[in-house]
Amino acid sequence: IVGWAASYAYYSLTSAWGTDPQAFFFKDFLQMADAKDLGLDFVGKVAGPLIAVWVFTLAIMALGVQKGVAGASTFFMPLLVVMFVIMVGIALTLPGAAKGLDALFTPDWSRLSDPKVWVAAYGQIFFSLSICFGIMITYSSYLKKKTDLGGTGLVVGFANSSFELLAGIGVFAALGFMAQAKGQAVSEVASSGIGLAFIAFPTIINQAPMGALIGVLFFGSLVFAGITSMISIVEVIVAAIQDKLNIGRVNATLLVCIPMGIISTLLFGTTTGLPVLDVLDKFVNTYGIVAAGFVYVLAIIVLRKLPELRNHLNALSSVRVGAIWTASVIFTVAMLGYMLYQDTIGLLKENYSNYPSDFLNIFGWGMSIGLIVISVVLSLLPWKHGQNFNVKDEHEHEQGDKE
Repeated sequence: IVGWAASYAYYSLTSAWGTDPQAFFFKDFLQMADAKDLGLDFVGKVAGPLIAVWVFTLAIMALGVQKGVAGASTFFMPLLVVMFVIMVGIALTLPGAAKGLDALFTPDWSRLSDPKVWVAAYGQIFFSLSICFGIMITYSSYLKKKTDLGGTGLVVGFANSSFELLAGIGVFAALGFMAQAKGQAVSEVASSGIGLAFIAFPTIINQAPMGALIGVLFFGSLVFAGITSMISIVEVIVAAIQDKLNIGRVNATLLVCIPMGIISTLLFGTTTGLPVLDVLDKFVNTYGIVAAGFVYVLAIIVLRKLPELRNHLNALSSVRVGAIWTASVIFTVAMLGYMLYQDTIGLLKENYSNYPSDFLNIFGWGMSIGLIVISVVLSLLPWKHGQNFNVKDEHEHEQGDKE
């Protein structure tokens, strides 16, 4: 998706998608084949930017925690904020922007009794904060022993949600313009995920004043947001391999990024890339992450480690947690259990998005089981201790940037 966004930032300059962004995206850009055909023919427009993204990520990761990961975050995050603030400012001046904001901020209190709303909210915040990706555990290994955990956690949570609110304002203002131009309700022109970014927004860019600038800012922001997220996710694996195998940073980065880049290109740089992405996202990013979170939190509760965890947080935090925090954790495990149950029933009852069974068995259930097997095998590998984990590496682990 980062590669797609980079391409679309360039396409925004000339509205290369023409008058039918939907047809352009699926037929001309992705050249998408039917999942039944499992077409794995390479698509240059997709594979090229994808390879470039991996090469860039590899270079950042090889530089290490402070120069690479922290340096990239220090550069890209402020740039991301500035670009998005400009885009939001322009979007708010579009005719019909108020219509979109009304749709965003007018509450429907009755929906709070709908379990699907809570499930959607939990799914969103899990993905947004990268919960259960291993990122928090990896980054915590770079913290000092007496870091303010509660205060830092609140800053991360509120900063993340604040930026999401800013993004929502910009997107719904643009959707309001589109709705007014078409004489429709915002709900009729709004879509989610890929449809919003690569179909609805190009339509807005075609019609809006300063459309090219809006497009470059929007898709450029997606690139920077995606790159920083990708770096944090890959850092989990690189750090784990580096510590487990006791090898240097560059070797660990090459060992992780090259195979991942090749597999990524073989799967997503082809005519069946989008269906594969859709299935992997559902079974691993959504279903798998919820399952991991449920087991993780449930284990803490069953093993009666919740009081110990609370006491540890309070000993190192400027913001103390108590009964409300405990109740929230218990409510969370109940909600995750409900989400997991509903998802399991749904996936067993009928094929996800009507994909063929063989396709789902390979890239859905097969990939999920394969990842579990790989993780168990890697966990059973003996730790290699020696002199390769040098003073510089140890310094990075102890003094690494807290971002």
